[in-house]
Amino acid sequence: MNKIRISDVTMKQTGADISLSFKEKIELCKLLDKLGTDLIELEPINQPKIDSLRIKSVAAAVKDSIIAVPVALSGESVMMTWNALKEAKKARLQVCAPVSPVQMEYLFHKKPDAMLIAIRETIAACCQLCADVEFVADDATRSDTAFLYEAVRTAIAAGAKTVTVCDTAGAMLPNEFTAFLRELYAAVPELKDVTLGVSCSDDLSMADSCAIAAVRYGAGEIKAAAYRVNVASLPNIAKVLSAKGEFYNATCGVRTTSMKRICDQIRWMCQTDRAKTSPFDNGVQEDDGSIFLTGHDDLPAVMKVAARLGYELSEEDGAKVFEAFKVIAQKKEKVSARELDAIVATAAMQVPPTYKLDSFVVTSGNVVAATAHLKLTKNNQVLEGVSLGDGPIDAAFLAIEGITGRHYELDDFQIQSVTEGREAMGQTIVKLRSGGKVYSGQGISTDIVGSGIQAYINALNKIVYEEDNV
Repeated sequence: MNKIRISDVTMKQTGADISLSFKEKIELCKLLDKLGTDLIELEPINQPKIDSLRIKSVAAAVKDSIIAVPVALSGESVMMTWNALKEAKKARLQVCAPVSPVQMEYLFHKKPDAMLIAIRETIAACCQLCADVEFVADDATRSDTAFLYEAVRTAIAAGAKTVTVCDTAGAMLPNEFTAFLRELYAAVPELKDVTLGVSCSDDLSMADSCAIAAVRYGAGEIKAAAYRVNVASLPNIAKVLSAKGEFYNATCGVRTTSMKRICDQIRWMCQTDRAKTSPFDNGVQEDDGSIFLTGHDDLPAVMKVAARLGYELSEEDGAKVFEAFKVIAQKKEKVSARELDAIVATAAMQVPPTYKLDSFVVTSGNVVAATAHLKLTKNNQVLEGVSLGDGPIDAAFLAIEGITGRHYELDDFQIQSVTEGREAMGQTIVKLRSGGKVYSGQGISTDIVGSGIQAYINALNKIVYEEDNV
């Protein structure tokens, strides 16, 4: 049977109505990897610092799937993208180019000859760095067929191993799409030496049917989404190939036994809008027990784990963290990722406080909404904020956001017991993410709400200090 590769495009298709945090995007890719998706497609690099860190984080988290990232039609974009992607176990560079007259001239301001040159040069540049390069012909079904055929020949000659044609308008029925593919194969015999991919928009609710029909006419790769957006449905495609594999002489590697559970998790992450009304992350934070250090690890090893957790430490802060780590490592066989978080929060980037906690009053109960009234001081001026929340911590953090006028992604919130007994001290670690970089703060108190507030302000002060001193 022919193995049909399934390329998930959920990350590239999410729009303004789907809000995923930095950490949720990593979790989404890990779920797709567990599902057995052949490829996971990421968004292109638009904000170099943030997006490069996101790609590197995904590359470190994904074990089996190919990570595919699109590049712009320029050598600079190719190198920037590859530097972020090169650590992935399996990597692919995608060269996406419009082939319809409308998109070429009005969106990209290129004439056909100039577009062919850009396609050839960009793919050639990608092939020098990465063995797996894909050419994506956007809006192929509305293109001038002669130009489309020439563009595909150019891409294959330049080294593309996969050529994907897109029905971006989503206007074709299955029989029209398969006729389109037959003509493409007849006009470009070189296609038989590479993998043909298809991407179908779902404007007529025909994306699934068109994609499955394409399998019978030579398609070896299908772009689909685990969360239903305007493309073919990954669960539907996998079910059809599983049930009708013999008829189509095709199979795919998606694990159908765990598909419903994983797709339900992805749907929950994509559908919830909690992040719009709460500082807390949408997704579930899992403590990765596979990340730990021992007393035998040196400074580079500790810094590598810190970077994997999202920290971007200076040489000075790295040395401080390593010294604190050695003290802990002498007493314990293993130092976990959460313990390293606490070390970084305590030892790294200690700055003069811009905001100080003056007072706080928090009320909550099972019949009333939690309310927080906080007073902070900044430059000897008292600032007040009041907010409702889903709980006392939630309300307190929202009150701080109201006072400061700043919102940052809450990457993690940890509570740990430091001492025992009725007067036990609680340690709280808060991790905020700004510009792709993680800042952590620590708070210790017998009042867990108070320690959480102090930890948040500690992390906030580090961000404010760095932003004001750039």
